[in-house]
Order: sequence, then structure tokens, then C-alpha cells
Amino acid sequence: MGESVIREKLKLLPDAPGVYIMLDADGAVIYVGKARVLKNRVRQYFHASLKSPKVQAMVENIADFSYVVTPSEVDALSLENTYIKKYKPKYNILLKDDKTYPYIKVTTREAFPRILITRRVKRGDGKYFGPFMAGTSAKDIVDVAAKVYRVRTCSVKIGDRAQKPCLEYHLGRCGAPCAHCISERDYAVQVERALAFLGGDYEEAAAMLAEKMAVFAAREEFELALEYRNRIEMLSRLGEKRITAMPRDVDADVWAFETNGLYAAASMLITRGGIMQGSRSFSLDAGAGERGENFLSFLTQYYSAHELPHEIVCDEPFDEALFAGYAERRAGRKVTITRPKFGVRRELLDMAAGNVKEYLEKSVSAIAHKNDMTTGACERLKTLLHLTRYPKRMECYDISNISGVDKVGSMVVFTDGEADKMLYRRFRIRTVEGANDFASLQEALRRRLAKLGTEEEERFARPQLIVIDGGRGQLSAVREIFEEAGISDIDLVALAKKEEEVYTLFSDEPVRIDRRDYALKTLQRIRDEAHRFAVTYFRSLHSKRNLASVLDEIDGVGKEKRTALMRAFGDIDKIMHASEAELAAVAGIGPALAARIRAHFEAL
Repeated sequence: MGESVIREKLKLLPDAPGVYIMLDADGAVIYVGKARVLKNRVRQYFHASLKSPKVQAMVENIADFSYVVTPSEVDALSLENTYIKKYKPKYNILLKDDKTYPYIKVTTREAFPRILITRRVKRGDGKYFGPFMAGTSAKDIVDVAAKVYRVRTCSVKIGDRAQKPCLEYHLGRCGAPCAHCISERDYAVQVERALAFLGGDYEEAAAMLAEKMAVFAAREEFELALEYRNRIEMLSRLGEKRITAMPRDVDADVWAFETNGLYAAASMLITRGGIMQGSRSFSLDAGAGERGENFLSFLTQYYSAHELPHEIVCDEPFDEALFAGYAERRAGRKVTITRPKFGVRRELLDMAAGNVKEYLEKSVSAIAHKNDMTTGACERLKTLLHLTRYPKRMECYDISNISGVDKVGSMVVFTDGEADKMLYRRFRIRTVEGANDFASLQEALRRRLAKLGTEEEERFARPQLIVIDGGRGQLSAVREIFEEAGISDIDLVALAKKEEEVYTLFSDEPVRIDRRDYALKTLQRIRDEAHRFAVTYFRSLHSKRNLASVLDEIDGVGKEKRTALMRAFGDIDKIMHASEAELAAVAGIGPALAARIRAHFEAL
């Protein structure tokens, strides 16, 4: 799109809050932002003003933009977060590590609440405690709650008809409300005490555990006594993490953020019930937004997947009112943002600030190395292979079978040079007779490309580059499918395993890339991943066939030798993975037959 067209679109921008989406020449989303007033915010990018290198690089790649008007800026912030997760734009700050930690949940809305462990927090369906990080076992905490307060951990439905008490009741770990062994009122008292314990009041639980330990020791049931002692020591360690100057009702996340312009890092300390639960740090690209915008975007991404605390402690300038509105809408309660000048919160904030500076220094070289292996390698591929566009989404295909049996295909996806396993797909080859890998490859690609231009393209986005495991023959087979489907805007290459040569559609001669080059290593990684994924699927299907049908395909393996192999290895999977020497050691097999067996399975 020309500059004149962009100028005309800028004139049409509304005086309203919303989200704007920047696109490159290929139509790929490269940046998503939110604005209180779309007209003012979007126009800023196209003014001839001094910009940071990251913003300038982004602006130079803008070929078009679109926008969505929202009812409020809080709605814009939520929608921005949704689009960032969906499109993973190159110039946004991205939270790639979305690891979740376990929480303990008490189903307080039920007449007889349960206590359980979950990694998914749903607003309004119970009371949550956590997250539980390294050094603290949620399972051990639940175990103590069951032993001391006899709160149930099962999912049995409790009705008017009494059921037979289970083993947990006889072990003293449950009051058995299902068997009507405890009234709803008495059970509610136990639940209240358990909630106080989960909130950090460990003294009562420790005292009751000590009493039970003494009873078991007196009975000389030392294994049980030792188990209770271990739980008491666990509670003691948790108590040592208590921050003495902080009230016990404080649930706070303490955040520090740092950037050097190219890369950024965030560190957090988690306190629950006045107890230090742990810490966590994140490595990030700096993003093209201003520092405060980047921090706000990061917090929104993080808390869209994690429970919001009652208090956020930080020293980073950002739009507090906007985030507070988002947080209250998400959590259903007010979230306080504190900027302490002194006291224990200031000490925790200083600790987090020290952590983030050290983490940024250590992670910069690691991030730079990772970028060389991912986005940098993709840029190199574009240059070395004369691709028509940057290969943001790469797909690779492979076929696996034995003598035409259980033919399967795999599709793996790399986004910006990194495996995107949620997008992997697999195929059972339906129309091909015998061991015809070319025809099988054509069937897999025909089925995949048929999704382009349909409603399913939302789930199967158009790739910029397709990689085939093979040489010129495989490339020609897939080229026929491209021509049949009228595909001209997707690059196609094949990587031949023996010499690691890359075949393209634009030259009869293969491209040879230095084996130390990350561009070649990226092609090798996606090729090997496609092979692994295909073989894994094939083996899952093939292992369902009986041992005789698999080994009967190998010349020289009869009933006696099958029996000997089965006796030595136990199952077909172990036989398939055995080395030639291990196979030869089986009675009646010998080196020659072992070599044939090994070669048979390596042909997968």
C-alpha cells in the first residue's frame, strides 16, 4: 500500500479508544497497540520525529494498518492482549514463558467443600491459595489439611443417601460427609480452620501433627511417626519464610522491570499471607512501545493467565489507572498498586530490582544467541535461498511407513524459527497403495493446502515457507500439488539428508549452506522434528499390530526367533529400539540377522 493511501487512512481515524494493528508488505501483523484516542496515537508513528531504533525499524516495515474501536480504553487493553497472544507480533513485548504453577483450591460454593490442586484459576468458583513455587509442595500442604482437618479431597457427589465410607475415612483423612458421618455444620467448622491454615496460620496444624506423632511413636509405629515429623518440619520451613514485618493478610506480587533498549527483563517476588512463596524472572525483547507501555503490556499478558494478588508493588512508571480497571474487571475486586518509599515493601522492591538487573545482564547474551538461532536464522534463510518473504511460519512434512503399512505423514510448524508444537498436525494416508512416499507426500500436502482460502485458514494459517524432507524428487512431487492448487505465494524448498543440500524451485543446482550456519541448523531442526513426529505417530499405530505381523516382514525371523526376541526384550517397542549388538546377543539371532532386523526398523 502506498504512502498516499496510508495518509488518506490516517484522516479517517476516529476520536475513540481502540486497538490498532500494523501490517507489513506480506500482510503479517508486526505490531499491536492500544490507544485512548486512535487518531492521535496512530498518527504519531508517521510524524517526522525522532524515534527509538526499535520504533523506527517497525515504522519502516509498516505497509498498512487497521484498527478496532472499543467501548473504553480498558476494553482496548484486553483486546490488545488477545491480539498479541494470537499474532505474536515481531515488535511487541512478548511473554513466551507462560508456565503456570499449582494452586490449592477450596470449593467453598459446595455444601461440603473439597480441597484440590489445580493450575487453572477460575473466578468465583472457590477460594484459591498459591501459587506454590519451587521449594513448597502443594501436595504436601493438601496432605496436612486432610490429615489435620479431615477435609475431603475426592469428587464424590454427596446426596441424601449415605454411602459406604472409603479408605480415606478409615485413615483419618476425611470426615466422610458422603456417609453422613459428620454434619454440614461441623464440617463447615473444619473447613474454616483449614482455610486459616492455608492462609498461613500453621501453629495449630503443627501442634496437632505433633500430638499425632507422639501417639504413633508411643505405639512404636515409627514409620507413621516419621511421616508426621516430616510434615512438621515442612511447616517449620514455611514459617521461616514468613516476613515478620509484613501483616499476615498481605497477598502481594513485587515487580521490577529493566531494559537496555534491545532486550528487557522482569523479576517478581511473590508473598502470600505474609510468607515469601518464591521468585521468578523473565527474558523479553524490548518491544517497540515506550517503556511504560511495554511494562503495562507485559503485566496484562502475565495476569491474563495467572491469579491477580490483592496488591502489586512496583516502582515502574505506567498507566496505573488503566491497569487497575483491567485488574478489577478480571479479578472482580480491587487490586491496589503500591509504590513504597520505605519499609518492608521497599526492601522487597529493592531485592527484586537487584534480581532483574543481574538477570538482564546474564540473559542478554543468551537472548542474542537465541535470536541468532531463530529470527536471525530466518532472515539468513530469506537471503541465502532467495525467498520472496521472511519465513515467519515454516512448515515441514515427512512420511513414515514400513513396506507401505500404516502410512502416516507429519506437519510441524516453526514460528520465527522456534517450534510451535500446538500447531503440529498428523495425517493417516488414505488413498495411496503400497510404499509410495511421493504419492503419500502429495496426499498430505493436497489435504493441507485445501484449507487455504476456507474458514479453516484461521486454524491453519498460510505459511511463508514449506520445507520437504527429501531431495529433487520430493520437491518435484510437491511442486505438482502447488501448481494443481494454484499456489504461487508460498516458498518451497527440500532438504536432502545425505549432503544437507537445499533444493529450490529457482535453480537446478542445490544450495549448499555452511554446516556451522544457523540458517542450515534451523532447516535441520525442523526436518528432524518432522521426522520425529512422523515416526512417533507411526510407531503408536504400528505397535497396535501384533508382534508376529511386525516381525514376519523380516526375512529369517520365524516363530522360534520371535519367541526368543520377545523373551529377551519383553515388547515390540524395545525390540525396535534395540542396538544391533543387543539383538545379536539373543539366542538364535546372530550378527547377520541382527543387522537385517536393525535395518528393517531404521527404515521407518
